[in-house]
Amino acid sequence: MNPATLTAIESTFAASSAGNTHFGQVVAQLAQAGVEAYQVDYRAHRATYYLPDGTTHTLELEPPAQPVAQVFSHDRIVAAIRGAQAGTVKYPEFKRLSQAAGCASYTVWIAGRHVSYHGRRGETHVEKFPD
Repeated sequence: MNPATLTAIESTFAASSAGNTHFGQVVAQLAQAGVEAYQVDYRAHRATYYLPDGTTHTLELEPPAQPVAQVFSHDRIVAAIRGAQAGTVKYPEFKRLSQAAGCASYTVWIAGRHVSYHGRRGETHVEKFPD
């Protein structure tokens, strides 16, 4: 992985984790850096970024304050997503809300323009990027 791409991934991750950027900015910055997707696993405490050539880069997340809820709530995950899309819910709050909604992991398909959210029992919600 070239140093510019690595720097872009790490700086975007840091800004998002600190609540200094919103989801649209994250996606734009990562797309510009050549990232085609990234996967966040709350239970393993990691985010993995994927490049088209098969290269990956994994960063550690802070463990959740509370375990991911056992029950996946479609309504609660959609509410968290809408807040993130509007720019009113930044990542630290989104993590808490989505974990409380039973989201165990999610994959942002930058190239495919959608996000797949997964519950502990394989439940899935797919959210297309807004136009």
